[in-house]
Amino acid sequence: MKRRELFRSLTSSFTGNSKEDVKEESIIRPPYYTELDSFNLCVECEEKKCAISCDENIIFIQEDGTPKLDLTTPTGCTFCDECALACESDVLQVDKMRKIDATIEIDILKCLSWHQTMCFSCKEPCIDNAIDFLGMFRPTINADKCTSCGFCVYRCPSNAITIKGIA
Repeated sequence: MKRRELFRSLTSSFTGNSKEDVKEESIIRPPYYTELDSFNLCVECEEKKCAISCDENIIFIQEDGTPKLDLTTPTGCTFCDECALACESDVLQVDKMRKIDATIEIDILKCLSWHQTMCFSCKEPCIDNAIDFLGMFRPTINADKCTSCGFCVYRCPSNAITIKGIA
């Protein structure tokens, strides 16, 4: 058992939450589109190459045939462009890359670092260096740097980090 898994199992009994308890408020789409209405074209796509091409396995096809991101997995979006390159309907386009339409939040009541325990589980995987600490404690999300890639969400041993769709 890895250290993070141990902390996660111990703290889940205190918080009463597990990763399965996390509910999405809205659908989080891949970051390569201009208009949400363009996802209506995905219904006609039979290949679903955007999901197949994702090396991180975070793109899932919903019942209505449109893609959504699941950023509660052990990985996150690397902005590798593969989903956009694979899209034959031009719904996803490389030149339309943007930040993911979601917000990342830290629940200070659940966060170990906000309770004087040294924990950098969220900072270590952050590819954008978007998590700032006040000294060794009190992490905050720097909204100017954060792309909402999701790498920090799963790594938090106390489930203090959540991602919520904007759209």
